[in-house]
Amino acid sequence: MKALLGGVAMAAIALPGLAQAETFSLWVRSDGSEFMPKLVDAFNAKGEDKAELQIVPVNELVQKYAIAAAGGSQPDALSLDLIFTPSFAQAGQLKDMTDFAKSLPYYDSLSQAHLSVGTYDGKIYGMPFSADASVLVWNKNLYKKAGLDPDKAPANWNDIRKAAEAIGALGDDTYGFYFSGNCGGCNIFTFTPLIWASGGNLFEDKGAKATVKTPQMKDALEFYRGMAKDDLVPAGSQTDSGSNFFAAFAGGNIGLTPSGSFAIGALNNQYPDLDYGVTYLPGKDGDWSSFAGGDNIVVSAKTDEDKMPAIEAFIKFAYSSEGQTILAKNGSLPVRADVAEEALKGLDSRYLIAAKAMDKGRTPYTPVFNDLINSLNGPWVNMLNKAFFADSAEEVDEAMDEAQEEMQSIIDSSR
Repeated sequence: MKALLGGVAMAAIALPGLAQAETFSLWVRSDGSEFMPKLVDAFNAKGEDKAELQIVPVNELVQKYAIAAAGGSQPDALSLDLIFTPSFAQAGQLKDMTDFAKSLPYYDSLSQAHLSVGTYDGKIYGMPFSADASVLVWNKNLYKKAGLDPDKAPANWNDIRKAAEAIGALGDDTYGFYFSGNCGGCNIFTFTPLIWASGGNLFEDKGAKATVKTPQMKDALEFYRGMAKDDLVPAGSQTDSGSNFFAAFAGGNIGLTPSGSFAIGALNNQYPDLDYGVTYLPGKDGDWSSFAGGDNIVVSAKTDEDKMPAIEAFIKFAYSSEGQTILAKNGSLPVRADVAEEALKGLDSRYLIAAKAMDKGRTPYTPVFNDLINSLNGPWVNMLNKAFFADSAEEVDEAMDEAQEEMQSIIDSSR
């Protein structure tokens, strides 16, 4: 063929009706450093379009992307923490993907929580990519020592409290429960589902209204406060800003803790002797919920249209049975429900519980998530820390009042 073209490489000629391979840039936060390189390698190995991957430290990605987008050096596509999708969509930095998303025959099987925060002003700017569900884990070894049934999962708050009391009574620096009491991100992931499962909410009207001051929030805060007050939670919880979120339970002296599906692989690989169970995060009187975490894949608004077929091909590959299996085997829950069981086949059965948790998974919707939730001195973490370790119910009410007022003020000033 080269001879027929006078020695000119095919790649330099645009032949009518013949699509050219494209290369596009792709960023992912370091949380995806296990699964994304393997997914990209498998896609690139097909010998057609190529993705050029850059892994960005998790704490730097949002700011790095914001600066890049403002300066015109943004990547073509990005695996973005799903909670930030509304912020970048509102800023006009993402490409509308509505038509492509809805053209997929399995669109209705994609994670609805991811799509809910991927949608802004009625248009889809972020599509589900990777997933992590919040769950409750318990130490079966400690259950046995405390005379509890190690295979009986807690179904409500009373079950958790009773198990925590029995395990706390063992002594020897053993505690019934653990939470990172000064970590906004940890608790939006693991504490909010307790409220959702009890019938409450945190935001309404597409993030326009803060709903902190509710009976469900008060009950959940008092639930945690009661365990902290009765020394069922170690004192270090009060100042833990997340550094001990996983390590506390992994140490083997904590009975129960809310965590994420990521813990399954981490515990299996790093602490193989720790016998543990996984279940859903329950409501006060039953039911259950989960925070649907993970990433949406987004496309920068200024990405060349010529690169869109390649990016869409990559997304379709990620959604294929092969792609979902690669993700599942390397730390991400499937985001396509109709192939989830196939993708998880042969893996630890506890992953199936986490995958099912996504069925009721929810993600708070607000374009100012960082200011409200992640800020180190924001209204969410300030309320939680004050309420969890308050001396009285009145102090809990005061903390809720302050958070309600400050959250609504931040929301109103951003609109």
